[in-house]
Amino acid sequence: MKPWQFLTRLAALLLLGALALQLYFAGRIALMNVLAPQSTTFQRAEAWRILTEQGALPWSQTWVDGEAISPQLRRAVIASEDASFAEHSGVDWDALEKAWERNQRAQAKLEKKLAQAGPTAKAVKPAKVVGGSTITQQLAKNLFLSGERNFVRKGQEILITYMLEGLLSKQRILDIYLNNVEWGEGLFGAQAAARHYFRLDASRLGANQAARLAVMLPAPKRFEKRPASPYVLSRAATIEARMPAVELP
Repeated sequence: MKPWQFLTRLAALLLLGALALQLYFAGRIALMNVLAPQSTTFQRAEAWRILTEQGALPWSQTWVDGEAISPQLRRAVIASEDASFAEHSGVDWDALEKAWERNQRAQAKLEKKLAQAGPTAKAVKPAKVVGGSTITQQLAKNLFLSGERNFVRKGQEILITYMLEGLLSKQRILDIYLNNVEWGEGLFGAQAAARHYFRLDASRLGANQAARLAVMLPAPKRFEKRPASPYVLSRAATIEARMPAVELP
C-alpha cells in the first residue's frame, strides 16, 4: 500500500470515528427528553476521587421534576450564571470574547510579576482563569467531557452545546442542569443542596436562599465551608436584586 493510500484511509477512519462519536452524543441527548441522565462524566470522576481519597463515598443527590424546583432558584441561577439564557442559542460569543480578553490581561500581569520577581523570588500566584460559559455549555462539559482545557475539548463542548439546544427545550436543559450541578463535596442537585443547607425541599426555597445557593456555583467546595460568609451574603443580595428581571424559559 502506498503512503498516500494509507494516509487517506486513516483520515477516513478518523472522520468516521468522529462522526460516530457525534451521533452517540446526539442520541444520548435526545433520550434526555424522556429519561433523566443517571450520572455525568464529572460526577463519576468526583465519585472515584472521593472514594480513593476517603475510602468511602458520602454522596447526596435526588432528582426532582422541574415543578419541584423553586422558580426563585431558577431565577437566581440564571441571574448569577447566564443572564441571557432564555435568548441565546447555547453560546454567548460576546461573553466568551470578554472572558478571553480578561484572561489575556491577567496573564500579561502575571508575566510582568514573574519578570520583576526574578528567579530567586517566591512563587507568584497563578493568574485566575475567568470563564464565559453559558449554562448550556456548563451542562455539556459536565455531562460528557473531562476537565482538561484545550481547543479540541472546547470545540467538542460547543458542538454538544448546540446539540443540547437543538434537541432539548430550554426548560429541560435547566432542569437537567439544576439536578446535576455540584453544590459541595459529594453534593449534587437542587434538592440535595436545599436539604443540606436549609433543611428545605427545593420547591420551598425563598429568594434569598436561592440567591445564596447561586453564589456558590462557581466554587462550591470553597463556599460550602462558609455558606453564610460576608462575601456570600453580599453577593446574594446583588443577585436577589436582579432576579425579578429574569425571564424564565
